[in-house]
Amino acid sequence: MSQQLEKAARQLLSPAGLDGRDIEKTLDQMIVNDIDYADLYFESSQAEAWVLEEGIIREGSHSIDQGVGVRAVSEDKTGFAYSDEIILPALTDSARAARAIARSGGRQKLQARQNRNITPLYSGANPLNSITSGEKIALLQRIDAETRKKDPRIKQVIAGLSGSYSALLIAGSDGVYSGDIRPLVRLNVNVIVEQNGRLEKGGAGGGGRFGYEYFLNEEIVSGYIDDAVTQALNNLEALPAPAGTMTVVLGPGWPGILLHEAIGHGLEGDFNRKGTSAFSNRLGQRVAAKNVTVVDDGTIENRRGSLTVDDEGTPTEATTLIERGILKNYMQDKLNARLMDMRPTGNGRRESYAHLPMPRMTNTYMLGGEYDPEEIIGSVHKGVYASQFGGGQVDITNGKFVFSASQAWLIENGRLTSPIKGATLIGNGPDVLTRVSMTGNDMRLDSGIGVCGKDGQSVPVGVGQPTLKIDELTVGGTST
Repeated sequence: MSQQLEKAARQLLSPAGLDGRDIEKTLDQMIVNDIDYADLYFESSQAEAWVLEEGIIREGSHSIDQGVGVRAVSEDKTGFAYSDEIILPALTDSARAARAIARSGGRQKLQARQNRNITPLYSGANPLNSITSGEKIALLQRIDAETRKKDPRIKQVIAGLSGSYSALLIAGSDGVYSGDIRPLVRLNVNVIVEQNGRLEKGGAGGGGRFGYEYFLNEEIVSGYIDDAVTQALNNLEALPAPAGTMTVVLGPGWPGILLHEAIGHGLEGDFNRKGTSAFSNRLGQRVAAKNVTVVDDGTIENRRGSLTVDDEGTPTEATTLIERGILKNYMQDKLNARLMDMRPTGNGRRESYAHLPMPRMTNTYMLGGEYDPEEIIGSVHKGVYASQFGGGQVDITNGKFVFSASQAWLIENGRLTSPIKGATLIGNGPDVLTRVSMTGNDMRLDSGIGVCGKDGQSVPVGVGQPTLKIDELTVGGTST
């Protein structure tokens, strides 16, 4: 038994007097003639959040949750039930309910349990205990004091620290028996500045699957502070954004959120199985320019979107979705992979034991190219450079998107000139992929702040990309 699995079983099963035999018995009861697949997902989690505002801790919270989700699948129908009690009667009742919902006409048999010894991608230590409460408060106070020294126009500083620690155990009728111990931390710095009655804001932060001690590195935290303050002060000087069709250059790192939303969701298996994605039935076809390669990789150590195994017990992998413009693969969970006669890619994810798994991204990014970023900007006579994004909307069925840039500049005669405010990028994801004319050699992942929403579930993710030049993209603004 792997160390992660042993630790998860000790935390989740032992207190309730359960063991592997109880799991096998429950699955055996579910796999009758009319059920194709069944699984059990045990979870115990701790989470906390600290928020400092105006030098005072305004919010402090701590929560503990645990439970088990039980799923039974028959063809394309799924029965699901969950309990917030990990005890044998609750497990049996949930299994009976899930099986009753899913009954149709299956053919699977229970397979022998497989203890997978998979090398974990992150430490199993509890990040909530990695530094003391006093050290957490002192960290937030230092951020507040250091930020305020940056500029007299700073009026408000909000610093937030959050972390979680989850133990998971997944058992499936296909023989999967996996455990995972998942740490996750995040630090945010938000700044409000004022000049001549005009208020603007900026924000930055980062995190990953490690302990809070990561943030005791002064250089890392000072980088967040500088980014937040610079963004806010640039917005004070920003001109109204232009409007029209023009060349747009996207910066490296976090702007990959546009790739994630406008293109990534359209490559998830469920949308393609149902034929509702703009990429449905296009495997093997050209969907992007030749300099575009897109990967979803859940195996990067300590990254926010990484998972040793997904929430169905499948090891994550680096899945090439688009290779030199050709659509190669979709992101799959077990259900959609089976129905599409494909294989799971380790992308079955769920928010918690109370939710069903579905195909979701992990760390999704575009590979770098051959051009220096300065060369890309220098090739633009007139356009917009966007380095940070806020909210956005996308229609999966046709790929149309609208995204607001929270930090952007005008490009004039090959140089960045004035910062601009109020720019929105409007386009079609699949169409934009064909308009990528230059890719930079500076591919970068985001700092570790991504959260993805789908069907009411939120999960941590990573994004990334190099500097990109997109020809003829519509920019919405207030100036013409």
